[in-house]
Amino acid sequence: MPRLLFVCLGNICRSSAAEEIMRVRAAAAGLEVGCDSAGLIDYHEGELSDPRMRRCAASRGYRLTHRSRPFRRSDFDAFDCIIAMDDSIERSLLSQARTAKDEEKIMHVRELLPHSRAALVPDPYYGDAAAFEYAVDLIEEACDELIARIKEKG
Repeated sequence: MPRLLFVCLGNICRSSAAEEIMRVRAAAAGLEVGCDSAGLIDYHEGELSDPRMRRCAASRGYRLTHRSRPFRRSDFDAFDCIIAMDDSIERSLLSQARTAKDEEKIMHVRELLPHSRAALVPDPYYGDAAAFEYAVDLIEEACDELIARIKEKG
């Protein structure tokens, strides 16, 4: 069972949504995956996802119950793949990697968006409802691609 960690800045929008979206879509595809999410900062530690993201996700059938937690270096040991939601997240994760093996576990979400012009999942926190919808659109696309890759590996 692959163990996946999605990482964004505060773990209340993009990564918490990605965790649940991946879990639901993988189960629907007949795959068992271990999913979690984290943020680079601990400002929102213990909080549920942003209410706007919870509403957007709920409108598509996802129930976000994750409570924010900060990324820990020990996550490199606990997960097979760590997905960064944008460039700054990827840079930060790479700077925290202890070994080349840790670095190899880091994947930028752009690698999972081959059919999109998007190069990242933009943070919707300061945006309107459309920004949250767009983020979820991209997260669903990225999760579907990740599921296809997992199935391909067998």
